[in-house]
Amino acid sequence: MDKPRVAKFKIGQVVRHRFYPFRGVVFDVDPTFSNTDEWYDSIPKEIRPSKDQPFYHLFAENAETEYVAYVSEQNLEADTSGDPIRHPQVDEVFERDETGEYHARRSELH
Repeated sequence: MDKPRVAKFKIGQVVRHRFYPFRGVVFDVDPTFSNTDEWYDSIPKEIRPSKDQPFYHLFAENAETEYVAYVSEQNLEADTSGDPIRHPQVDEVFERDETGEYHARRSELH
């Protein structure tokens, strides 16, 4: 098996989908596809991405709602709008600095 590629996007980075109107902040990365075959097979064959690339877990949003998305690297690009992400879980996981970048919150050990 080929060595997985290094992820192009990092935890906390805001990205947008290349073809669909949604954006989100990365909260986890899988080096290769790690979802169900049912999920994968539900993608139309003509736009189905390769499994041997990084896949990103996003706190995502579109004009109507917020949700969690799972997206292949080939279908993402950096979002440079500077607009905050409104997903309700973002503030639980990240802090947004004065430049608009998201950084993982430090969790206290007990």
